[in-house]
Amino acid sequence: MDTFDVIVIGGGPAGYVAAIRAAQLGFKTACVDAFERGGKASLGGTCLNVGCIPSKAMLDSSERFEMVQHELVDHGILVEGASLDLGKMLARKDAVVDKMSGGIAYLFKKNKVTSLHGLGRLVRQDQGGWVVGVGEQEFAAKHVIIATGSSPRELPLAPFGGHVMDNAGALALDRVPGKLGVIGAGVIGVELGSVWRRLGAQVTVLEALPGFLQAADPAVAREALKQLQKQGLEFHFGVKIARIEQTEAGVSVTYAEGDQEVTAQFDKLIVAIGRVPNTQGLGAQDVGLELDERGFIKADSHYRTNLPNVYAIGDVIGGAMLAHKAEEEGVAVAELLAGQAGHVNYNVIPWVIYTSPEIAWAGLTEAQAKEQGYDIKSGQFPFSANGRAAGHNDTRGFVKVVADAKTDRILGVHMIGPNVSELIGETVAVMEFAGSSEDLARIVHAHPTLSEVVKEAALGVEKRTIHA
Repeated sequence: MDTFDVIVIGGGPAGYVAAIRAAQLGFKTACVDAFERGGKASLGGTCLNVGCIPSKAMLDSSERFEMVQHELVDHGILVEGASLDLGKMLARKDAVVDKMSGGIAYLFKKNKVTSLHGLGRLVRQDQGGWVVGVGEQEFAAKHVIIATGSSPRELPLAPFGGHVMDNAGALALDRVPGKLGVIGAGVIGVELGSVWRRLGAQVTVLEALPGFLQAADPAVAREALKQLQKQGLEFHFGVKIARIEQTEAGVSVTYAEGDQEVTAQFDKLIVAIGRVPNTQGLGAQDVGLELDERGFIKADSHYRTNLPNVYAIGDVIGGAMLAHKAEEEGVAVAELLAGQAGHVNYNVIPWVIYTSPEIAWAGLTEAQAKEQGYDIKSGQFPFSANGRAAGHNDTRGFVKVVADAKTDRILGVHMIGPNVSELIGETVAVMEFAGSSEDLARIVHAHPTLSEVVKEAALGVEKRTIHA
């Protein structure tokens, strides 16, 4: 039986990063992963194969298609007869995924991580460590890190299949649906809805909650909804799904909205109502691994489970289901195994939604800060007053900085606008070092850049913006 210091079960962002970091720290490491694309092993988990990476590729392609059709004329560029080659667009997306997955395989070889293809499971304790099964084979490890991720949650009324799709199915449609329904107005729902709306679908989003993006700053949520509705997405909030019926032609969805019952017909239906942890086949019950009432693995602040030398990270332990959060946990747990001070600051993890305009935030909203007892002050600055945004012909949105009125420490930053997925990083860095709004305001920002909006919003905390 081959023996390792560390076996990581799961090759997604949490797992492959944990494996690489453990190998860097001198551990003999193996990573077990069962994901396949086109009948071949494909490292990277949901994020790389059917989530973050392919969806961003499709978002970028669809934005370019929309730009050619509707926006280049403002730049004096006239294009006639632009058409869509969806097959080529999907092939480009797949090529991006193949390249990135191959990159992880290369990194495993570079860092001497043994890659094992198959479904990993805990078999039994053995001499202070564990035996891990992979198919018919067994391997021994002193430490096991579980990073098996999550899967889309099915709607009981409409299991995935036929015209009802999860995120993977929604990224592989071979034609643009005439009418597309989306159940769930969260990150996945609005991003995928945006892709197919730009490519020509009529998109209707049904959400059970009474409002849009309720975790975000209310002003950001209002602006986002306004912009998405302006683009043609139709939203219905506070709905209760009564029944869903499939036919050869499409899907019929009957739902209650207030006192009214509505039946809508769609060619395809995307269900994006959250995710559930992947613990099936892991052997949790056989070895006594403790799960919570929702099926997530219970782990303490150092990612230790109730079993000795067994750790868990990423989506499978709950919390923010974000690839970058999972990656940082992968680094942290490897460093903790090496006796280092591995740590993740969950208070400043950035959230990003890659719609157009993009949405990003980190830290507390004004309401959350007040609930925690802070006296707050805030500053806000619009992209409409920014020269670079004007040059790009995209002046939608704003940046808001929320700070502690007593100490000036930044408590949260909230953005909607062009490229804010990139702008949020600067503010997270300042917050990580417990920086103040004055620190952010006094940093020299290049001109003309979109980042100047961040500076001006920080200046606005003390009511001293220069350019508005």
